[in-house]
Amino acid sequence: MTGRTNAVVIGAGFAGLKAATDLVARGKSVVVVEARERVGGRVEAGELCGQVIDRGAQWIGPGHDMLLAEARRFGMETYLQYAQGKTILSLDGRKTEFKGNIPKMGLVSLIELAMLQSRWNKEMKTLPRGAPWNAPKAKEWDSQTLASWARKNLSTKTTRAFAGLVPKGAYGAEASGVSYLWMIEMLRSNGGLDYLMNVEGGAVDAKFKGGAHQIARRLAEELGDRIVLSAPARAVIQDESGVVVVTDKGRFEADDVIVALPPALCQRIDFGTGISAKRVALQQRMPQGAAIKVHAAYKEPFWRRKGYSGQIATNDRTLGITMEDTQENAAPLLIGFIEGAKAYEFSAMGANERRAKVIDCLADMFGPEANDVIGYAEKDWLADEWAQGYVGVMPPGLLTAFGEALRDPCGRIHWAGSETAEHWYGYMEGALMSGKRAAEEVISRSGA
Repeated sequence: MTGRTNAVVIGAGFAGLKAATDLVARGKSVVVVEARERVGGRVEAGELCGQVIDRGAQWIGPGHDMLLAEARRFGMETYLQYAQGKTILSLDGRKTEFKGNIPKMGLVSLIELAMLQSRWNKEMKTLPRGAPWNAPKAKEWDSQTLASWARKNLSTKTTRAFAGLVPKGAYGAEASGVSYLWMIEMLRSNGGLDYLMNVEGGAVDAKFKGGAHQIARRLAEELGDRIVLSAPARAVIQDESGVVVVTDKGRFEADDVIVALPPALCQRIDFGTGISAKRVALQQRMPQGAAIKVHAAYKEPFWRRKGYSGQIATNDRTLGITMEDTQENAAPLLIGFIEGAKAYEFSAMGANERRAKVIDCLADMFGPEANDVIGYAEKDWLADEWAQGYVGVMPPGLLTAFGEALRDPCGRIHWAGSETAEHWYGYMEGALMSGKRAAEEVISRSGA
């Protein structure tokens, strides 16, 4: 056992690193224990064709002020997501192409889509920030999935399919598996449908030169030997005098602990009787969305020559979302995501079979030039032992029954992570905000 500290932080992702950084800035002693051999959590660096790639989270959008401030502090620059040219949309076997933000579909479907967006904008305003379970229609909305709601309220097959792209593209979740209330809360948390679906001025507006992982690395450098890697937390023992965190690298004693992990992964830690029954129930019932991220490198961005932006959105192909990721003086890249139920199917395949199907999908969409890859990389987040998926999602009934346990401290145990953010849920910004909140809880409880 090391000497006692003011706080132990479990998890060296963006949330945990931010919490530790803020505590140190306030004069608190901190130890961060991380299961992986690296920092960053679901933000991870990789390499393809001699350039750094982001194997996990990478985009920044307007309003991500805390993330941008950290990047500026470290001298990092951003560059805009390429969005010029045609987008390909494929829904239920029908492939169309369009420019701008309005998809090409039948007039009735377009009218219904506009009405849907207006309805969602109104409904998300009825949710109290931080307490969506108190909304007037919370129980009604939480009793159904997005898919069942769409069947009752949307008349066209195309609009229903488009609605299903939202949780799948943003969180790796099927419309049949998420609560309608949770989906409306995600829209509220992340600025509405326009913000989630659009490139320019939206959630995928820009990226970091050199990769988003640099922020985690630089935060970790500042924390220095306060971080202990390859130290998965196995148990948290809490009593009136403090906490003990048991890890593979020893026992760490502190006044408080911040658990900066997705709720599903918290299930792997033995808290004994130290957490509430609602918190246990939440962790048992809140799965991770499913996603596999792929990168394909080419000698030239041939899609631009053919008038495409590199963007694809589908519900019927191998890749659900595809975008360009070309940095200056580097090989042109296409990024793709295999999401939801299809991610589970592809995770069970061999790597060669999976690669072949991804390239076939790109060739089907962009033409035979897509077969001429010069490099390929993938990250199966389902197979990552310390992630087991993408972003935590909520099935029907969970938010109204146990949602308040997401953030409520259990004595000296505090919760962080992007899933606990009241704003920017599922994004790097939300992770940083949650870390700041958890640090403030610890400081407030200590009276300092």
